[in-house]
Amino acid sequence: MDLAARLPITRDTSGGDLVSAVDAWVEANVPRAWRDASAGGRQAIRAVRSRGEYAEWYPTFAASGLAVATWPGAYGGLDLTPAQARLAEGRLSPYNLGRLNPLGLHNMAPALFAHGTEEQRLRFFPPMVANEERWCQLFSEPGAGSDLASLAMRAERDGDEWVLTGQKVWSTWAHHSEFGICLARTDPSAPKRQGIGYFLVKLRSAGVEVRELRHMGGVVDFNEVWFDDVRVPDFHRVGDPADGWRVAASTLAGERQMVAGSGSGGVDRIGGSGIDRLIESARGTDLAATIRDRLISLCTEERIRGWTNERMRATVKAGGTPGPAASIGKVHQGALNQKIQMLATDLLGPAAMAFESAETWAASLPYEVTGMIRSRANSIEGGTTEVNKNVIGEKVLGLAREPDPYHGVNWEDTPR
Repeated sequence: MDLAARLPITRDTSGGDLVSAVDAWVEANVPRAWRDASAGGRQAIRAVRSRGEYAEWYPTFAASGLAVATWPGAYGGLDLTPAQARLAEGRLSPYNLGRLNPLGLHNMAPALFAHGTEEQRLRFFPPMVANEERWCQLFSEPGAGSDLASLAMRAERDGDEWVLTGQKVWSTWAHHSEFGICLARTDPSAPKRQGIGYFLVKLRSAGVEVRELRHMGGVVDFNEVWFDDVRVPDFHRVGDPADGWRVAASTLAGERQMVAGSGSGGVDRIGGSGIDRLIESARGTDLAATIRDRLISLCTEERIRGWTNERMRATVKAGGTPGPAASIGKVHQGALNQKIQMLATDLLGPAAMAFESAETWAASLPYEVTGMIRSRANSIEGGTTEVNKNVIGEKVLGLAREPDPYHGVNWEDTPR
């Protein structure tokens, strides 16, 4: 990362000078066509800016420090206060400068901030912020999804290295990633939530095989990843070798926050159109009363979701953590997005059912239909709705835990 390109603002910079500096940076660095299109909103920007063009330009944004403005300068940020960061973000928001590498920023970074060493943060944060090293998450296994703590991947220590063997599945974007955060069992004789290690694994290592999984929308988002005696340096272990479950809690909270749309620059919606796009497409048409009622109801829910997420963002930027409350946004967002995408297909009418041929159906489906298909995963990814409701009940509402007859039993003696 080019530190010389860092925006010349600090915690001592006044609000007026900060706004002037950000505006000057936008004028000098954001392409003119993108700036001109910003008056028309996100859709207008996307019409003149492809994803490839944005990815090619993105290092310029990362080098400025604005992508992670509250982070220390050595990590790729500007060390701004939360209030300053909000002010800067307000000046940037019209240009839709989304953060790339979200699984690094929202899943890996919280764990490294909370449990990593300074050497690890200096090694991994700058290239992650610059999107030079992309990250994925290697948690779920064929026999350990909702009950993640039952995971079976083994990690055996060999001097200054760990040898990992096993399989992960539903690993989002692993086929595009250089690194993955991985949970593996270091002590099978300990209870299942103990004896787990948290590792940073280089996916180009010998013994790693990534197999793509194409979902019913015709797109590859997910993968299964096989580990055959993969060697990982002990430097890539985060936290105590038997304390990975506690480290993973930081990652899981960040993931739920991201999927709920409450992460600044995170994934606001996984699958399909936003409510504003639906309103725009319905404007001027003769809608049935029931459709109008659904549109108004979902618009209201979307606004409430947005305000709730603003509070979550403010908490995080003020130095707090999303914690179990992130599960609230995750449960609400998953169900809400599915209802929005179903309405999108209803507005599309008969065209939602048509495709050119059995061979090319996925590529020929309208955007609204692919969004509806993709949204079905919203209630599973980032922790299933059922698991998140348990988290809300126990950690937010203070309800008693459901009895577990195997609580405290060693993992190797627990039925799976």
